[in-house]
Amino acid sequence: MEHFDALIVGGGHGGAQCAIALRQAGFSGSVAIVGDEPNLPYERPPLSKDYLSGERSAERLLIRPAAFWEERAVTFRLGRRVEAADPQAHEVTLSDGTRIGYGALVWAAGGVPRQLPGGGHVIRTRADVDAITAALPAARRVVILGGGYIGLETAAVLRTMDKPVTIIEAESRLLSRVAGEALSHFYEAEHRARGVEVRTGAGFGPVEVEADDLLILGIGVDPAVGPLIAAGAEGANGVDVDDYCRTSLPGIYAIGDCAAHINAYADGRRVRLESVQNAHDQANVAAKAIAGTPEPYRALPWFWSNQYDLKLQTVGLFQGHDDHVIRGDPAARGFSIVYLREGRVIALDCVNAVRDFVQGRKLIESGATPDRARLADASVPLKELV
Repeated sequence: MEHFDALIVGGGHGGAQCAIALRQAGFSGSVAIVGDEPNLPYERPPLSKDYLSGERSAERLLIRPAAFWEERAVTFRLGRRVEAADPQAHEVTLSDGTRIGYGALVWAAGGVPRQLPGGGHVIRTRADVDAITAALPAARRVVILGGGYIGLETAAVLRTMDKPVTIIEAESRLLSRVAGEALSHFYEAEHRARGVEVRTGAGFGPVEVEADDLLILGIGVDPAVGPLIAAGAEGANGVDVDDYCRTSLPGIYAIGDCAAHINAYADGRRVRLESVQNAHDQANVAAKAIAGTPEPYRALPWFWSNQYDLKLQTVGLFQGHDDHVIRGDPAARGFSIVYLREGRVIALDCVNAVRDFVQGRKLIESGATPDRARLADASVPLKELV
């Protein structure tokens, strides 16, 4: 049976960064990544953007070339899933029946896209997008179920290809899970102006599509933590981790989309964040803990989305806000929405407003309670309000 001093389950951003960070932290033990895809780690955000549009090749998606991993003695076991974990024996069982022993295990398996009984395309892997690209020429119309970032980014790309697109959202507005109403209404108007048919408040019933429609599902992901929960790990929405990304199972860490952690910027709530930033930063935390130089996770969450010529940058978590202030003019397509709770800045959505995004971080980190009128004045730099 093979044995690695650090075994990483998942070949996405989190898994790749954890291997990199282990070597950067001076970890000299053996390191391996088990991934269920046949590919070396690659970037995921471009899948619904540049890769779908054909502007970026598969080769240019790679996080690092093959030589990089060879130079750092990182071993890959690709095209196989981990089906079971045994924390007492310190070993995992793969989908082909082989077992691998470990010193420390890092679970970075991410999530599995939610499906419907009738099927439909999803966007999670390169192969998913390749399948969509192959099916597009024969599609009369594209129906996207789900008005979150994945759905809207996909719609934007397909409209630039001149494909008829319909977005169906179960909730009363787009982006309801990740943004306030002002941003939802702005993006709905933008997509409608580009010819996208938007249906909100559609409920959760069956979706009727024509035979020549292409159905794409963007209805969220479920955390891929089955083997850890079966092994006794604590967790409800994902697997619970502490400030050092340790699960309740000895020697097992979890990072990224599947890890639920108590976040200082979520008013102390336990949250599961689906972002490259979170996966990257938690990977560094787990690697340092394994290497013997532990540092707690304290990162401020941030996200981004590119749609048409709109660059959305979000910092902080808007959930729980009781007020918001709009800086700038949405009609000019460059503005920010500042979310507040009891007068304190907790998050910003910045559309084509990079300066606000950069300077707004300090408002959140410092717990600033700026004057509301000055906050609304786009001519006042946010750094003056810290």
